[in-house]
Formats: sequence, C-alpha cells, structure tokens
Amino acid sequence: MMTETVVTVDQSQAAPPNAANQAQAKPDNSLNWIKFNIQYFQSIPGILKLVQLVFGIICMACASPALLGGTHWFLFVVVTSFIATVLWSFVYLLGIREVLNLPINWILTELLNTGIAMVLYFIAFIVQLASWSNIHGYARSANIAAGVFGIFNFLAYSAGTYFLFVEHKSSGV
Repeated sequence: MMTETVVTVDQSQAAPPNAANQAQAKPDNSLNWIKFNIQYFQSIPGILKLVQLVFGIICMACASPALLGGTHWFLFVVVTSFIATVLWSFVYLLGIREVLNLPINWILTELLNTGIAMVLYFIAFIVQLASWSNIHGYARSANIAAGVFGIFNFLAYSAGTYFLFVEHKSSGV
C-alpha cells in the first residue's frame, strides 16, 4: 500500500497577484549547479589531460584508415582512451565530482582508468611500430608517426597515472 503525500497551503502567507506573475517570468534554474572549472586545466594533471587529448587526435589522424591488423588494435586503444579522457575532462570541467553525492572513490576510479590506458598504449604503440616496420610504400610514414605519437601519449598517460597515484596515496582513502 502506497502512502499519500499531503500538501497544506497557508492562505495567510499567499503572495499578492503581482508576485505570482513575476515568479512565472523567471527562467528555470535547474542547471545552476554547472560551473566551469577552468582552474583545473591550469594544473599539471589538467595540462596532462589536454596533452593526452591532443596526442590522441594526432594518433587517430595519422593511423586512419587502418590498413593492417595491428593498426586496428592501435586505433581501438587510441579511440577508447580518447573517449575516456574526454569524459574525465568533462567531469573536471563541469565539477561533477563535487556535485554528485555518490559513494565513488573518484581518484581511485580515475587512477585505474588512466593506468589501464597506459598499459594498453604501451602494447598498442609496440604493435603499431612492429606492424609497419617491414612495410614499404603507401601510408608507412604516417603510421610510423602514429606509433611515435603513441609513445608520447604513453608517456603522458604514465605521468597522469603517477600524479593520480600520488594523490590517491596522500588522500589516505
């Protein structure tokens, strides 16, 4: 059996008719919790996220279209890591961590995400460079460049993992 909610309106404190018209004219402030946190992207972890995104775009541009099986794996890692990094960037940009009262250890979650991306990038750039090392001809130089930028992004994810690990250990959770 469901309970009923009863609302009692006290007519003695009712607003005058002018106030009712003014209240209707105000816009809905349901998104007033959104505040852009640009300061995060001026810190070292924020700059690393931007570097990861830029290197990810370069890797996708150089390795596309995937002509070999190794490049398929490389692009899979690059695209999934890019999407995850974009999502984490929006979490920090919009301040979602502070707004949502969920029992999530945000730092540990991001540490695991970044650590997994780091390991996958390590495997992916090795596969990419090994796949294209003996190939001569069309698209070789672009795919070798993609592998080299994969190394750079691996280093960026390694630095991000390190800083998240230090933050996780200092938080004591």
